[in-house]
Order: sequence, then C-alpha cells, then structure tokens
Amino acid sequence: MMRSKSLTLTGLMCGASLSIGACDNTPQIPSQEAAANKDPVEAFAYASLEQCKAADKVSDAECDTAYQAALKDDATNAPRYDQQATCEEVYGAGQCVPRQQAGGGSFFTPLLAGFVIGQMLDGGGRGYYRGTSLYRRDGGYYTGWGGAVNHNYATGRTSVGRQGIDPPAAVRQAPAKVQTRSTVVSRGGFGGGGRSYSSGGRSYGG
Repeated sequence: MMRSKSLTLTGLMCGASLSIGACDNTPQIPSQEAAANKDPVEAFAYASLEQCKAADKVSDAECDTAYQAALKDDATNAPRYDQQATCEEVYGAGQCVPRQQAGGGSFFTPLLAGFVIGQMLDGGGRGYYRGTSLYRRDGGYYTGWGGAVNHNYATGRTSVGRQGIDPPAAVRQAPAKVQTRSTVVSRGGFGGGGRSYSSGGRSYGG
C-alpha cells in the first residue's frame, strides 16, 4: 500500500506539492482541521521506510519507530467512509480500499501514501520524534488527524501542525466514525479522521 513509485515527498512540484500555499488552485484548509494545523513543528515526510533511511535526516531506528507508528495509525485511525464512491470523491478514483470492521461490516479508507516524522518536545523540554500516516488529497498530503504537510520552498523546511501529528488523548481515544456522503458535503470535502469527542460538555468532529 506504500505507493512509492508515484511519490517523492521531498521537493515536489505544484502538481503533487507538499506545500498547501504553493499553488493558486490549492483549496483552503477547512475549519474542522484548524486545531490540527496550529503550532507547526519541523517534520520530514517520506513515501517509504527505505526513503527515510536513505535521506539520513533521522536515525534508522527513528525511521523504524515512526514507520511502525504510521502503520498503527493507519490501521486504527485512517479516515473511514461508508461507500467507496464517497471516499473517492475526497481522495480520487482508485485511491480507496475496503477494510473490515471489528465485529462485522466494512468501510473504505484511502490508500496510505507515506508517513511523516515530526520533531516534538515533551513536557520537560526534551526532544523526541513522533510519526504518523499520510494520505494524498487535494494535491497535498494530510495526516489521518487532519494535519496538512507544508513545505517552504524558500527555506527548504517541511512542517506539520503539532496536533496533526500528535493529537491529545481525547482525540486519540475517541472511537473512529464512518463518514457518509452527507458528512463529506457538509464539511466541504473534509477528509480527516472522522472522529468525535467531548470536552467540557461540547462535542467536536474531526
């Protein structure tokens, strides 16, 4: 499912860009993704584990850890849709596959396009790396949590919102929700994780 032959996630042209603002026809980030795109952290995006190791930006062990985290996030938190056609409206024709739900039934998710590694800080100011899955949408790349991967061509740096790669526990632990076409339309084509959780008596959708 790692479609490395069609992806180069380090220095792409506008047609398949990591930069949300690099091309005039790139849509604005929907409001539902706002939290996932705040507080950007430096990141590295790759189409495959081999590409990560060859780039030599982080250690091979960190590539391995981030890749395994991405596979786990993809298995448990990939955006879910009730129909293949609905999924493909967001991610493109031929880009969605069926999966089985625990306890029976099925849904559709986009193909895993790669993974991203973000440079994070813990509460004590110590640095660590966090990895998560990537999906291609609207000419760019997004995490399963709705974080847009941005590439600054002037500086050569790539970034992703902190919560787009490492969301709070309330988001991580919320049950995944299968989206319908009406949900997609109401969100303007939003293809994030489709999760909901409560905080202070309010319900949020992502």
